[in-house]
Amino acid sequence: MKKDFIIITIIGFCMSLSVIGACAQVKSSSFNFALKLLLNSSTPTINISDAASGANNYLFLDAREYKEYKVSHIPNARYIGDKNFSLSRVADIQKKQPVIVYCSIGKRSETITMNLKKAGYTNVQNLYGGIFEWINQDHKVYNINKTLTDSVHAYSVFWGRWLEKGIKVYD
Repeated sequence: MKKDFIIITIIGFCMSLSVIGACAQVKSSSFNFALKLLLNSSTPTINISDAASGANNYLFLDAREYKEYKVSHIPNARYIGDKNFSLSRVADIQKKQPVIVYCSIGKRSETITMNLKKAGYTNVQNLYGGIFEWINQDHKVYNINKTLTDSVHAYSVFWGRWLEKGIKVYD
């Protein structure tokens, strides 16, 4: 709890100063700085441009709540959830299959990525910046009816600040 407060305070401080990060895996330097603080550096990640350019070679797994997935998801992504995630949901996926796990920004999907690695999946990566950065970099998303959409579930007002494009949905 105290760690979360400290991280949120640092993120807010950096945002107010418009800190410029040295690494530009995401377009916003303050978002990149926040991700560097929040994510475990030992978790394998893939940036948006590499994921998008090789999208046909990957199986995308959506590690958000189902209500978020229904609003929008990366094309052909498979819902696996986060709180209710079970390895039984991925039992049909070959352990060497190239997989990208994503959530809103990458924190929840980081946990799923590590669970998959521990279960023997050898080619799994966390999408750095999540679906927010996917949208921010002008990539397409679809709703539950497989219709192209501009709407994105922004999770919460606090985390939704990192979503710079699209229509933010909170319900």
